[in-house]
Amino acid sequence: MTDAINDVPVTAATRAADALGLAYEVRVIERARSAEEAAERIGVAPDRLLKTMVVRRAADDYLLVLVPGPAQIDWPKLRSHLGVSRLSMPDAGTALDATGYERGTITPLGTNHEWPVVADLSIVGGGIVSIGAGEHGVALLVDADELITAIGADSTSIT
Repeated sequence: MTDAINDVPVTAATRAADALGLAYEVRVIERARSAEEAAERIGVAPDRLLKTMVVRRAADDYLLVLVPGPAQIDWPKLRSHLGVSRLSMPDAGTALDATGYERGTITPLGTNHEWPVVADLSIVGGGIVSIGAGEHGVALLVDADELITAIGADSTSIT
């Protein structure tokens, strides 16, 4: 669906951003083959392209983790922060069921269930970042701190 006046895709993520009062800019790009290629097409540095990953704590208990594009989760740090001894990444179908989004489009905005969000501390104070908008080739540019506040993310060092 697109906004007929502005010809901008309307997604569950944009509707959620609107409901939260979060200012954003939509960027539509050709589907990229890598995070680096996506960042270039969107017009942000790779570390300003946020990945949203689904992490399983237990059966039917997930959280979303935001990390900068090139970074990897430091699993011991994340487990320690959450006070758990085991975490895992669900398969693509389970991630879709948990969020309503396919891998590569997952965003903390507009998921079909409100999961807790943990954002890597490196995102804080980072100015404009790009996050998925729930559809392939659609991204939202948002202020990192405003995003973290709007979604109630817990910020800590996890990369």
